[in-house]
Amino acid sequence: MVPGAARHATGDTRSAGGSTRAVTRTLSDDPLGGTVRRTVLPSGLRVLTEAIPAMRSVSFGIWVAVGSRDETGPQGGAAHFLEHLLFKGTRKRSALDISAAIEAVGGETNAFTTKEYTCYYARVLDEDLPLAIDVMCDLVADSVLNDADVETERGVILEEIAMHDDEPGDEVHDLFARAVYGDHPLGRLISGTEETVTPMTRRQIHGFYRRRYTPPQIVIAAAGNLDHAAVVKLVRQALRGTPLDTDPAVPAPRRPAAPTVRTKPAATLVESKETEQAHVLLGCPGIDRLDERRFALGVLNNVLGGGMSSRLFQEIRERRGLAYSVYSYASQYADSGLFAVYAGCAPGKLDEVLELTRAELARVAAEGITGAELARGKGMSKGSFVLGLEDTGSRMSRLAKGELLYGNLMPVDELLARVDAVTLDDVNALAADLLGRPMSLAVVGPFDESAFSA
Repeated sequence: MVPGAARHATGDTRSAGGSTRAVTRTLSDDPLGGTVRRTVLPSGLRVLTEAIPAMRSVSFGIWVAVGSRDETGPQGGAAHFLEHLLFKGTRKRSALDISAAIEAVGGETNAFTTKEYTCYYARVLDEDLPLAIDVMCDLVADSVLNDADVETERGVILEEIAMHDDEPGDEVHDLFARAVYGDHPLGRLISGTEETVTPMTRRQIHGFYRRRYTPPQIVIAAAGNLDHAAVVKLVRQALRGTPLDTDPAVPAPRRPAAPTVRTKPAATLVESKETEQAHVLLGCPGIDRLDERRFALGVLNNVLGGGMSSRLFQEIRERRGLAYSVYSYASQYADSGLFAVYAGCAPGKLDEVLELTRAELARVAAEGITGAELARGKGMSKGSFVLGLEDTGSRMSRLAKGELLYGNLMPVDELLARVDAVTLDDVNALAADLLGRPMSLAVVGPFDESAFSA
């Protein structure tokens, strides 16, 4: 549980562990949000909702605690392949039935796969929520994965991989992950590769589906103009008689943070391509998502490269005009993380961009940031978080990620207080640690590795 984030409950019917009855709680929240409730079904599947009566829409998502890091090497891309296939038809609906049902009411559906989870979601008018629940639960619980659909979608995914290879600005991020994590699943492509996707069989994908998509691993979240009890009832009806209608079980715990992922020594990887622009990432292993320093990291990232007023943007773009795009970012996983600076520039300017970036990182590591930068970085963190809650989709995501990734839902006021509590010493101590680490380098452009041997 995230320290300082209390969950208050009312109306418990009995303990959730293996219960034969659904267990519902009202979670404490704050004036910036609606009423949040959580129900654990007997199967171990969790349903969370945030009722926002002022909205006329609802975002509904099914989140599965399965991502690309759960694949073995030969399975590379199975989670992403499955995400595509679940929209291809169930015992009740064809692929056209699925898309037409939601589009006929002006709604939208989509899905995405990450390294640690997969999400299927729909956004509809509040009056069409029963339809969205039935369709989305059907496709996640009861897809048939026909052989013909596997072959059709294999071709689509291979085209997606080829398209990704033609986007050097995207490719450099994958190259950087490989530089830091090597052959660990966190270092592999979410989509898989041509070598892993081409031979993958329907039997392998179906086995992955049924082993991994189980009720204890699933969180359903919805936000908007809704009634919690009605959502729970509709979900139970939609799942009745499907493979997700299982014996009593307890929800799966969040992904463990130990053992810590072993990263590679600092490395340089270059993908040689005749591009008009060089794409570069310079960075190092970061911190995991439950690290107490994550709030300080958010502030530090804002100061370094989180916006137009950041040090790197001002130095590299505004003062010298060396790059159009330059920013820093942090990625966090259950047991590891990344911190990196990205820049896209003319190949002839890459040496200068790297020199300036390294110098700025070293300066912040040695000297820290200023009080004015601390205040600005905290303001950016708080503002971006609150402004990000302006739509039902972001609120739905907040519910699911709180449950799936953190094991609780931190109230908005509590989160803002945690940012406010970050001190100059906190940020400077983290900067000295993080930015003093050996840096890995990933480059996509008209170079070979010998150009960076120094």
